[in-house]
Amino acid sequence: MPHYNPLVEKLVPPPIPSVLAWSKAYKGEKGPLIDLSQAVPGYPAHPEMLALLGKFAASPAYAGYGPIEGEPVLRNVYAEHIAALYGADLVAANVHVTAGCNQAFACAAMAVAGPGDAVLMTNPYYFNQETTLAMFGVRTRFAPCEASNGFLPDIASLSVAITPDVRALALVSPNNPTGAVYPPDLIGEIFDLCWERGIWLILDETYRDFLPEGADRPHDLFAREGWEDTLIGLYSFSKSFCIPGHRLGAITAGAETVDQIAKIMDNLQICAPRAPQAAVAKALPDLAEWRDENRREIARRAAALRATMQQIPDWQIGAVGAYFAFVRHPFEGRSASEVAEALVREAGILCLPGSYFGEGQERYLRFAFANADVATIAMIGQRLPGLHMA
Repeated sequence: MPHYNPLVEKLVPPPIPSVLAWSKAYKGEKGPLIDLSQAVPGYPAHPEMLALLGKFAASPAYAGYGPIEGEPVLRNVYAEHIAALYGADLVAANVHVTAGCNQAFACAAMAVAGPGDAVLMTNPYYFNQETTLAMFGVRTRFAPCEASNGFLPDIASLSVAITPDVRALALVSPNNPTGAVYPPDLIGEIFDLCWERGIWLILDETYRDFLPEGADRPHDLFAREGWEDTLIGLYSFSKSFCIPGHRLGAITAGAETVDQIAKIMDNLQICAPRAPQAAVAKALPDLAEWRDENRREIARRAAALRATMQQIPDWQIGAVGAYFAFVRHPFEGRSASEVAEALVREAGILCLPGSYFGEGQERYLRFAFANADVATIAMIGQRLPGLHMA
């Protein structure tokens, strides 16, 4: 009998479908199901965005293969956008377009690490990145992010965890799952550590468009001399434009790194979806104000969650920001999966167990609060106190 690849066979099934299955046990006693499980925009795409997608999808010009690195129009427009955002001299040659940010991470990881190498991650971590590395035969090392420090990385812990086999450090800021926003100075210190130790920094900024009101640029790394030899930036257009089904992401890196990633992309997909690339190239400048209003709306939802949770002292927010909150449940001795399953069955609140994001996270649940409007978030405060674990 033929065998499966053991690196794939040993992985657990995708977690989101298994959690969604729990919701079938909810009978609706408390009202509509509140889905805080998957990070999806809780409002529709702009009509102009949808019109652009339809226009370019119907064009024969975008039905064939395109450039591996991405459509020149999007690479140029996006390079101008991030050059202004980071105050840096970035050009199209620094951009590689991918089919979503998960693919961007896969390409970056393959470009810098191979079987037997290791990538350092924080704990808690984004589970898709950990399983991607496992499929590639790349080992993972972990540095803890403690609740007492707002789930921010600690430089000393990172330094100790960089063993000789570590080729890169993978970070997500604003963070998934905790929501923690890493301050620019801290990101700068982490970059310095990676540069000193001769490893790559893979920085996933999928949620950077939802930084808190008044936040300056996320960091100054792209403006530093020689950044190309240390930094690989990742981004997703999915959340900002509300188009996760169209799978569009981007890598920002040195031109040499982009060349290496093109070799990988040619074997994975040849090119990212072309019609969404053309649509986003037009929408990126045209819908700037709409996107900024969405950022303000997500900030209002974050504030609503903070206010709601303050009324339920038994449930504590460990960190909150962008799309997520990492919430400490009050049931000592009960696993995060037990609590999450009971929460949807009895209270109609669907979320992910903290244990999906690393060892030692059994007291936490991830709330993807951006999915819910302010009125729905208020309903969370009404339902949580009624949960009692037998």
